Amino acid sequence: MEVCYQLPVLPLDRPVPKHVLSRRGAISFSSSSSLFGAPDPRQLSQRRGAISYDSSDQTALYIRMLARLGRGSTSGSSAPERRVHRLLSFQRYLHSSRLLRGVPQQIPLHILDEDYTGQARCMLEKVGNWNFDIFLFDRLTNGNSLITLTFHLLNQYGLVELFQLDMVKLWRFLVMVQEDYHSDNPYHNAVHAADVTQAMYCYMREPLLAKSLTSCDILLGLLAAATHDLDHPGVNQPFLIKTDHYLATLYRNTSVLENHHWKSAVGLLRETGLFSHLPAEDSLNMERELGSLILATDISRQNEYLSRFRLHLDQENMCMSNASHRHFILQMALKCADICNPCRPWELSKQWSEKVTEEFFQQGEIEKKHKLEVSPLCDREANTVGNIQIGFMTYVAEPLFAEWARFSDTRLSQTMLGHMGLNKASWGGLQQEQTSVSEEAEPSTAGAEAEDDAARTDGNTATTAGGTSSKEIPQGSRKS
Repeated sequence: MEVCYQLPVLPLDRPVPKHVLSRRGAISFSSSSSLFGAPDPRQLSQRRGAISYDSSDQTALYIRMLARLGRGSTSGSSAPERRVHRLLSFQRYLHSSRLLRGVPQQIPLHILDEDYTGQARCMLEKVGNWNFDIFLFDRLTNGNSLITLTFHLLNQYGLVELFQLDMVKLWRFLVMVQEDYHSDNPYHNAVHAADVTQAMYCYMREPLLAKSLTSCDILLGLLAAATHDLDHPGVNQPFLIKTDHYLATLYRNTSVLENHHWKSAVGLLRETGLFSHLPAEDSLNMERELGSLILATDISRQNEYLSRFRLHLDQENMCMSNASHRHFILQMALKCADICNPCRPWELSKQWSEKVTEEFFQQGEIEKKHKLEVSPLCDREANTVGNIQIGFMTYVAEPLFAEWARFSDTRLSQTMLGHMGLNKASWGGLQQEQTSVSEEAEPSTAGAEAEDDAARTDGNTATTAGGTSSKEIPQGSRKS
């Protein structure tokens, strides 16, 4: 069902409403509130941390660790040191700190000129196309691709009206979600989340899913896609574990990042009260199912999900009228959306490949600087974009998308497999070119080194005969 809507516009000559910028920060508490006790109903609009208001799920430990992390950071330290010391610190905690210091918070507002708004609207008319250029869309929306895309899709499905979602709460939720992605991450940022959300929409439009998914399934699928990497630090789970990061301790080294993304999303749902009008049991169930979807994106559990998927397909017992089977398919769809970059057209896929590899290499540089063992694929000197991508396609992407094509044998599935084959061949060709250039450079380099050796030998002979060697003269002190 198509629903007409008007995106909120905040005039430049008017201060931003408090309901948009009112952020309490993940460790900000009222002096009258109790850390361990039940929250005062009058204060539910204030921040209680990104996990829950219930102390039974380790909120107290979470908050104490966040507070200790915040006290441990020093404003005088260098940027790289701050990144290590406060790695994975909450974006909203940092925003809160700025507000407490009286510095105005910088949140990009959805204010576009008419030309750009019109172009973005034209792109949204083709949001179901697999070649949708999320990078262009992000530029046309002034960096607000995640907010605009998710808002549009929720309205296009009629979910705002169906679930009676408050427009102000929804808008604030989406603004806060986009804000909590780290814009300085080359790959795991809000544009990646928007790209995954667009891919998830494409999968949910596939015939087998479109005729089976309920409105609740669709709402969860879109929200899970939009929040699946919320507050990602730009490093992987093994890094958090080997550095004894507090989140690794909190989640006992199991799906550390995915648990954090889920709990952060739940925190924003509760802070904005997006589902507060629903019965408590329904709201809690939505949160649990949201977590189940996000936890499925843990790449370390890839074989577990793939084996189960393959078994269902082999036994031909997938029943889309079964709620648990539909949920499992949503999990598989989100897993595909999360790693679909190799299946995009080359112009888009290449950009994503370069961005994710750069994020790997940045982690490797941090590890080298702090004398840690460099994680696999994170050594800039030992890896290339091409060999990383070819390996990823061969061992991770191809097996997953081959099974997805068995489940949903459609034009889209064949298109994705076709793009992946072409992209893999393109990376292979680039690898061969780089190898050829390196081999051609080696003989000339060897010849140049031989000439340098001969020159040094001649020079040493001359200076030995004439007196002082030129190597003994400090740089910058040689007289003409």
